[in-house]
Amino acid sequence: MGSESEKPVEYRQGRFRTPPGATELLLVRHGESEPARPGHPFPLVDGQGDPGLAPEGLEQAERVGLRLAAERIDAIYVSTLRRTSQTAAPLAVRLGLTPMVEPDLREVHLGEWEGGLFRQRVAQGHPIAQRMSAEERWDVIPGAEPAAAFSERVRKALAKLAAAHPDQRVVVVTHGGVIAEALAIATRSRPFAFLGADNASVSHLVLTEARWVLRRYNDTAHLTAAFTTTAAPPT
Repeated sequence: MGSESEKPVEYRQGRFRTPPGATELLLVRHGESEPARPGHPFPLVDGQGDPGLAPEGLEQAERVGLRLAAERIDAIYVSTLRRTSQTAAPLAVRLGLTPMVEPDLREVHLGEWEGGLFRQRVAQGHPIAQRMSAEERWDVIPGAEPAAAFSERVRKALAKLAAAHPDQRVVVVTHGGVIAEALAIATRSRPFAFLGADNASVSHLVLTEARWVLRRYNDTAHLTAAFTTTAAPPT
């Protein structure tokens, strides 16, 4: 019989390892918010629509809280808009953490289409909504946040969190437009390539000084056991 030293050399496929000093960000899109109704605009916070969660969104928040409660989470961040803090609440209670507010995690500003009008215009196939999708720019909407400014805001906000939490895992409860922009930055893709993350979905970024690594996008296993190809609305 041969000795252990005579076994053939093998090189197995390796698994991804988070580099030392890196920060893991679990980007959670808020749960489904209240429906927009003509003639009843959402209340505004700093000029942006601020609907609360719909009953379905509250259930989604509970489910994402259950999903992530078993993970090692070092901090939770939310935006200034209440649908993110409502989504983060079940997880925060389970982990005994107090969510911190980062204003630059707020959704892209939709200018004259704030307060719920954006949803109506998209559903109606408004020409500007069609142009927005074709050009992959929010700022074709009158008064909307300039594309370059929005991208820079998202980049700086996530880089700030990474600098504050090296070697830690952070849950960031934010918005569909912010998640899409963050993943576009990480992958150097087209601006709207990742638009359509489902409500209460989880996307996973690893941030180092050298690069951002996308590890997971639109994970919804905690919401339903079935595979789905149905995307959520853009906002």
